[in-house]
Amino acid sequence: MAVLVACHLLTVPVLLVLAAMTGLIATVDGPATSLLGNDLVPDADVPSAIALGSVVHSVGRLAGTALAGVTLASVGSAGAYVINGASFLFVSAVIPFPQPVRRHAPRAEATANARGHGMGLREGLAFFLTRRLVALAVISAVTAMLGRNYALTLATLVTGPAAYGAVSTVPAVGGTAGAILAGRLRRPTVRLVGALAAAGGLLQVLAGAAPMLLVLLLLVIPMAIVESVSDTAATTVLQTDPPAHLRGRVLGVWNSISTAWGLAGPPALGLLIQTAGARSALIGGGLVIATVIAGGMLARGGLRPTPTPSYATAA
Repeated sequence: MAVLVACHLLTVPVLLVLAAMTGLIATVDGPATSLLGNDLVPDADVPSAIALGSVVHSVGRLAGTALAGVTLASVGSAGAYVINGASFLFVSAVIPFPQPVRRHAPRAEATANARGHGMGLREGLAFFLTRRLVALAVISAVTAMLGRNYALTLATLVTGPAAYGAVSTVPAVGGTAGAILAGRLRRPTVRLVGALAAAGGLLQVLAGAAPMLLVLLLLVIPMAIVESVSDTAATTVLQTDPPAHLRGRVLGVWNSISTAWGLAGPPALGLLIQTAGARSALIGGGLVIATVIAGGMLARGGLRPTPTPSYATAA
């Protein structure tokens, strides 16, 4: 990217190709990075480790925006890409050194590991489909498509760089606070994730009806907190619900299906904003989120856990 920018060779088609390459890498990097964090702490501390990762992500999003502005002004776009690329080298240099925590795997997991991890992706998909993770996927999909694209919805409600900077910074601050609060969740459930997501949808309805910028900002803070706690709780369920030998496959399935709503969400929301307006998009999206989640909870009896399927292999 730095070379292309410096040589004035970066075009939209080239940018799309590079973005596709980055996405392919992320399909492997994402689950691997998530599971690496699990391997470095005891099982009881995994929820706290996930919450700490959310805190770092939120702080990075807040500080990174400010640093990006300073870097672009100081060294230009090509220089900023060089610095950004170099930062990945530091992370790569650290990865080989952390020591995983030793665990005693149950016999069923040890047998599956010894036999090549069972049936591979099919086994991970089977586990995913027979668990409450399907409900988690529905919650995540509807909130991601109608409630999490604040860069689109909130930006269209304000005018001027100062107001845009405020609505961009406040969610990061609320996200950091929410991630800290989420660190106290030891065993979150899908039902908790759904309740938080529904609460975020209702707050979104109020934000869409906010009469002035100050009221909007006051509502964005709890929206960001609820979103952060919900996301951290969902990540914790996703990474702790499957047995150890299936976590990578389940995360792979999750990344595959989440790509679908990640691609569909922004264009659909953009069309909704264009046809109905930003306020109507926020209000309507929040109502749909709350309604879908409430209906799902009632239909499934509050998302009670289903029996865990057995993956033991006969001796």
